[in-house]
Amino acid sequence: MEALSDPETLVTLAFSLVAAGAAIGFLAGLFGIGGGAISVPVFFEIFSVLGYASDVAMPLAVGTSLAVIIPTSINSAWGHYKRGTVDVSLLRVWAVPVLLGVLAGSAIARFATPEVFQVVFIAVGLVNATKLLSGGKGWRLRDGLPSRAILRVYGAVIGLLSALMGIGGGAISNLVMTLHGVPIHRAISTSAGVGVLIAIPGTIGYMVAGYGRPDLPPDAIGFVSLATFALTIPTSLMTTRLGVSLAHALSRRALETGFGLFLVLVCARFIWDMLA
Repeated sequence: MEALSDPETLVTLAFSLVAAGAAIGFLAGLFGIGGGAISVPVFFEIFSVLGYASDVAMPLAVGTSLAVIIPTSINSAWGHYKRGTVDVSLLRVWAVPVLLGVLAGSAIARFATPEVFQVVFIAVGLVNATKLLSGGKGWRLRDGLPSRAILRVYGAVIGLLSALMGIGGGAISNLVMTLHGVPIHRAISTSAGVGVLIAIPGTIGYMVAGYGRPDLPPDAIGFVSLATFALTIPTSLMTTRLGVSLAHALSRRALETGFGLFLVLVCARFIWDMLA
């Protein structure tokens, strides 16, 4: 843990977290995601620099990301709700199955290797990016959402994968909704609400999953770093509303292209890390 005793390194890491917080908040508002797609890789790199092994750094990055998503997703969802584009009825259907999926993902996190988290992240991200960048041509299951039973299955899968990826579920729920003909602006807005459903139980689950491990940072409660959370939140809350405003100003195609390119970059980063 040599980095912990190097003031210059600690200052650099602190500024990195502040900057990451600004990006997380902006993306939460713009794309209806919790910002986990940027916070997980950033947190993973920081915990690695601090000297923690990957089997600690990865779940710690995921759990801390979920904690950061709580206030950013609430802020983002409220901004979209005031514009009347959040599908509240769908969120009610998804509430319980998403919770069950998140709890299952949190339990798996206690025993999973770092590669499990990264492979899930890459697979889901690339599928979604391909759909978005292609303009959705041929990517339509039906015009309209399916039955409540199928929606509940979707909700459980969204919760499970999101808990393993450390995201607010925006990338996955956005894919599900647009595959069923939901307009991109409404899908992004509702995805912000999904982030709230996922982040709170997910954070608690990761705290429990890592509780009592002796190889965690001194500030951590289970797999959630309180110091990282505290440094990231202020700027993320400041920039969320900016993202919301831009999302409603952009065209459907611009949003799809921007979101798709963003996911490709994040997946490429994880692939590079796995091959290195």
